[in-house]
Amino acid sequence: MNPLSSVVAAIGRLGLDAVFHLGRYGLLTGKALLGLLTPPIRFRNYFRQMESVGVDSLLVVILTGLFTGGVFTLQIIYGFKRFSAESMVGPTVATAMTRELGPVLTALMVTGRVGSAMAAELSAMKVSEQMDALTVMAADPVKYLISPRLLAGVVMLPLLTAVADAVGVVGGFFVAVGRGLDPGQFTGRIVDILVMGDVVNGLIKAAFFGFIISSVGCYMGFYTKGGASGVGRSTTLAVVVSYVTILISDFMMTAVMF
Repeated sequence: MNPLSSVVAAIGRLGLDAVFHLGRYGLLTGKALLGLLTPPIRFRNYFRQMESVGVDSLLVVILTGLFTGGVFTLQIIYGFKRFSAESMVGPTVATAMTRELGPVLTALMVTGRVGSAMAAELSAMKVSEQMDALTVMAADPVKYLISPRLLAGVVMLPLLTAVADAVGVVGGFFVAVGRGLDPGQFTGRIVDILVMGDVVNGLIKAAFFGFIISSVGCYMGFYTKGGASGVGRSTTLAVVVSYVTILISDFMMTAVMF
């Protein structure tokens, strides 16, 4: 086989693999969504996953929002002072946090903490045949394991993003005041420039990112194979694929929303 044929064959295999995984991902996700509406509904399982995704991620989200707002404020103060536009520092920080920095950075941090954990947990259950045991006991593993994680991601990511937005603006405020800005300069025009649509669209982004994190992590874990090495491979893939998908979808949603 000549080199050109080898390249074409490799591209074809990649395309077929992509179509296969997208189809299987769609079927698994659809079944998990259907499981949300199919009784019996085990509320304890849902609340446990919400605690894992939301409450347990709160500290890292607060730290991320605080220092993101602070460092962003440091950067724009330097530039805005050159044009005597200090009154725009507060609105710029608030708009950037609610539109972009809050949703994206929260999603990336939660992916590293929660998405990887979902993939690792389900992978371990898969290779140890615990999922087969659920099936033997007439319990649907998709409904029992994936549906609660999917709902938890969609519900908790907007709440975590709202916390990150608020903490980021507060962090920016203290940095700005520490750098000599009058408190009124920072807060004065935020209400005039920041609109509710910025906040709402940012939270919509966060809900979609939560869906990506949960569904990708569960997909990678659910179809793990290869023993202990497969667990590590699935966990790494879950994080990498989620990161890339979040960044691509963020660009597409930003182009449509704003």
